[in-house]
Amino acid sequence: MITAEQGRHISLMDTTLRDGEQTQGVSFSVNEKVSIARALLQSLKVDRIEVASACVSDGEKAAVSQITAWAASEGIADRVEVLGFVDYKRSVDWITSAGGKVINLLSKGSEKHCREQLGKDLTTHTEGIVHTVEYAKEQGLRVNLYLEDWSSGYRDSPDYVFGLVDGTRHLGISHYLLPDTLGLMSPPEVSEALTDMIQRFPDCEFDFHPHNDYGLATANVLAAVSAGINTIHCTINCLGERAGNASLAEVAVALKDKLGMQLSIDESHIAMLSNMVENFSGKWIADNTPIVGADVFTQTAGIHADGDMKGNLYVTNLSPERFDRKRTYALGKMSGKASIINNLQELGIILADDDLAKVLQRVVELGDSKHVVTADDLPFIIADVMESKEDHYITLLNCYINTGLDVDSTASIRVTIEGKEYQGSGYGNGGFDAFMDAIGSILSARKFVLPALMDYEVHIPRGGKTDALTECIITWRADEQEFKTRGVDSNQVMAAVKATLRMINRLLPN
Repeated sequence: MITAEQGRHISLMDTTLRDGEQTQGVSFSVNEKVSIARALLQSLKVDRIEVASACVSDGEKAAVSQITAWAASEGIADRVEVLGFVDYKRSVDWITSAGGKVINLLSKGSEKHCREQLGKDLTTHTEGIVHTVEYAKEQGLRVNLYLEDWSSGYRDSPDYVFGLVDGTRHLGISHYLLPDTLGLMSPPEVSEALTDMIQRFPDCEFDFHPHNDYGLATANVLAAVSAGINTIHCTINCLGERAGNASLAEVAVALKDKLGMQLSIDESHIAMLSNMVENFSGKWIADNTPIVGADVFTQTAGIHADGDMKGNLYVTNLSPERFDRKRTYALGKMSGKASIINNLQELGIILADDDLAKVLQRVVELGDSKHVVTADDLPFIIADVMESKEDHYITLLNCYINTGLDVDSTASIRVTIEGKEYQGSGYGNGGFDAFMDAIGSILSARKFVLPALMDYEVHIPRGGKTDALTECIITWRADEQEFKTRGVDSNQVMAAVKATLRMINRLLPN
C-alpha cells in the first residue's frame, strides 16, 4: 500500500440522490431532491453531487431541471452530475434538456456483464461508448465514465478492463469512476487493484465508488486514498442498494483524522444533513451510528463521566462540538455521581452531597427497573427526593389495581402502619378512586379521616414519551388549611398513590 501523502485534498462526490435512491423503499419528491442538493452543495459543501439517472421519469427530470437552474445561478452547475447510458443521443438529450452539464456515462466494467447483459464484446461496446461520448461532447457536456462492476472485472478479466480504458482515453474523459458494485473488495484488494490502475494509466483521473456489503466501505476508502485516489463517492447515512454505499460522515472524518487529508466539507452540517435525509427517506439510522447516531456522544458508565469531570479522560479528537452536537451523560443504573453532576450543571442546579446521593440512588433504582431516565426527569426526581425526608409511618408493600372500559376499577393493597401489616380492597370510578377507597377502609379503623382533595395535577417532562416519569401534585384541604404533596412514577396512577401516601405520612402522627 502506498503511504498517503498528508495534507492532500480529497474530493467527495455525494450520490445520495442517485445511488442512494436505489435503497429499497426510498423515493425522494422533487422538492426533497432540490432541498437535499442545495444543502449538500451550499451547507455541507461537498465537491460534487450525482442527482439522478437519465430518462427515468418526468418527476426526475423536473427535479434535475430545478437543481441545475439553482446551481447555474450560483455558478456551480459543473458540480451537478447525472448518470447516463450508452444509448447515443437519448441520455445526452435528456440531460441537456434538463440543464445538465455533466454526464456520468455507465459502461460495463466487466467482460461478463458486457457479454451476458449486453450481448456484446469489448470492441462493439467501446464503439457505442465512443459514439455517445462524441455526441455528448458536441452538446457541451463534460463526460465521466463509470466502469460498472469494475471490481469483479479487474479480478476476473483484467485485460478487458485495461482494454476499455485504453479504448476511451483519447475521448477526453474527465474521471474514470471505478465502482466496487457488489461490495466485494477488502482493503488489501482495493490497494493492489487501484495502485495497478494508477500506475498503468498515470494520465487518467480515477474515482473510487465503494459499497458496504461486507461492512468494509470506509476501510476500503482509506485503502483507496492511500493508493493515490483523489475522489471518493459516498452517500448520506450509507444509503444505497443492499447494504448501501460508504457513509459520507465516516469517510470524511476518517480521511481527516486517520490520514491527515484535507476536505472541502463543513463538518458542522453533517448531522443536519443526516437528519434531513432520515426524514425525507423514511430510513432511520441506528442510535449508535458513528458520527451522526443519537447515542454516539453519550457516556453511560459513571466511571466515564467521572473521568471526564476530573480531566477529560474519555474525550477524544472525535468531539461532538466538531459536528455542532453536545456530549451528554446518560442516567440509569450505570450512573455515578459525576453523571448526575454533569446533568445538573446543564440545568443550573447545585445539590448538597447528601441530597445528591439520594438523587443518584433514585436514578439507579429507576434504571434498574428498566425505566429510561432523561435529564428532563431530574427536576421531578429532585423534588420527589426533597419531599421524601418525612418519617414513614405508612409504607406501601403491594398494590394491585385493575381497571377497564365501562366497568368499576378495583384495588387490592397491603401496607404497614407503624410496623403492623394491613390489607384492604376497594372499588371506584378509575384506578385512583379504587385505591382511595381501599386505603380509606384501612385508615378508618384508626379513626383517620382522609382530607378533601381540592386539586389534582399531572405533568410529564417536555417532549416526554408515553413511558416518561409522571409528576402528580395533589392539593388537599384539612383543618381549614390547604397543602400539596407530590408523587413521581412512570405510572400515572402510582404517582398519585405516592402523593397520597406522602399526605398520610404527614397527617397520621397528628
